[in-house]
Amino acid sequence: MIALLIRDLKLAFRSGGGFGLGLAFFLLVAVLVPLGVGPQGGTLARIAPGILWIGALLACLLSLDRIFALDFEDGTLEILIPSPLPLEGAVAVKALAHWLTTGLPLAVAAPVLAVLLHLPASGLPWLVASLAIGTPALSMIGAFGAALTVGVKRGGLLLSLLVLPLYVPSLIFGAEVVRRGAEGMAVGTPLAFLAAITLGSAASLPFAAAAALRMSLRQG
Repeated sequence: MIALLIRDLKLAFRSGGGFGLGLAFFLLVAVLVPLGVGPQGGTLARIAPGILWIGALLACLLSLDRIFALDFEDGTLEILIPSPLPLEGAVAVKALAHWLTTGLPLAVAAPVLAVLLHLPASGLPWLVASLAIGTPALSMIGAFGAALTVGVKRGGLLLSLLVLPLYVPSLIFGAEVVRRGAEGMAVGTPLAFLAAITLGSAASLPFAAAAALRMSLRQG
């Protein structure tokens, strides 16, 4: 599993997706929103939690089609099925690699970009916490969507249509954690729901994604 994780991390950096692309998109969102909405600090502070989470969500979406595409093209997926490593474990490792190259950097960079949107200082720790807890679910849901569309020509749009509705609960609770934290309110309830989504995704979606990959390979 460690060897597979290291391989996927190297592929993510070599292919140009993930780390740099996600951060660049996140930065563009943080820069362009004040230009479009206006420099009023109060307005930006109110919308900052939602804007930051939408930016992180879309940044994660950019590289989802790469999770299985390269392995499908070079035949690696066919080798993984009879290998000692269960396909469900391989799916979990690939989702982890996606999170390490996309979700984790976004969580680290978010406080710096939040300053551009005038997010109160009290909301910064909760912004990092919500992204750190919530983005693994985005990667796992994305891996499931990528498994459903692997081998489909020009499946990027279909992948987006499949995944975006599943991202909505994480978006709602993640932005609510940041909003409540910025206003000094209790964040326990939305944070618990956000963690539950991540844990539920990690527990169930590797099996669903593995089943989708087996079906795709049989059809191929």
